[in-house]
Amino acid sequence: MKNVLSIQSHVVYGYAGNKAAVFPMQMLGVDTWALNTVQFSNHTQYGKWTGMVIPQEQITEIVQGIDNIDSLSECDAVLSGYIGAASQGSAILDAVAKIKAINPNAIYFCDPVMGHPDKGCIVADGVAEFLRDEAMTKADIIAPNLVELRELTGLEVENFAQALEAVKVIRSKGPKKVLVKHLSKVGQDPSQFEMLLANEEGIWHISRPLHEFKAKDPVGVGDLTSGIFLANLLNGKSDLEAFEHTANAVNDVMSVTQQSGKYELQIIAAREFIANPISQYKAVKIS
Repeated sequence: MKNVLSIQSHVVYGYAGNKAAVFPMQMLGVDTWALNTVQFSNHTQYGKWTGMVIPQEQITEIVQGIDNIDSLSECDAVLSGYIGAASQGSAILDAVAKIKAINPNAIYFCDPVMGHPDKGCIVADGVAEFLRDEAMTKADIIAPNLVELRELTGLEVENFAQALEAVKVIRSKGPKKVLVKHLSKVGQDPSQFEMLLANEEGIWHISRPLHEFKAKDPVGVGDLTSGIFLANLLNGKSDLEAFEHTANAVNDVMSVTQQSGKYELQIIAAREFIANPISQYKAVKIS
């Protein structure tokens, strides 16, 4: 069994951060060690929440505690997501370095959550800069959305061709794989939900239905996507197989969520589709 140290947010109500990533990874047979960067009542896109940012020292202490029982060698990957304070960044990278020193085959998967003020996704000052200037260069895999793709590269990315160039720029900074979780309105077909995967062999593109919701779009889709993709890789799937399975599983979760009429992702209700999606969309190599 593979093991992931997942360092990201926790919400008590609803699904975002570790709440959206841990259970899906476990459903795929990957043991997941949740280390929370914040504990909030709910995700920030409600516009109000309670809770606290976890002190950066606790991240270091928890990782050291696992090392004290000689179990860090069992860690196959570190997944980082929502960071509650820029100061947590150094603790996360220290954890990655510590784990890689013990297990050189361990993967660092960075989900560079930078916030989207227009949608109410709030991150602390300095987090975007940390992700761009430090985390990206250390990551084996990075998974930006369109906003994050622009922030990481400094490019405008207003069309599909520019998105492809931005992906190449990111790969030149160090990450071996780039998973673009959502191309938003710069994809080939704005009526579809489109994703990209780039590795040393090229770039693949996949489209799935863009589900329309009555009020707000659910939060945590990117966290769900990153968790499933990483679990697939750890389970031995090829990059392409992992990419297609992820797109299809997430599509099925979104379909169940849409049918429920609820705001929060319906991950539990859609659990059977995480391992065995009924959607069968295929990726196309474009570069």
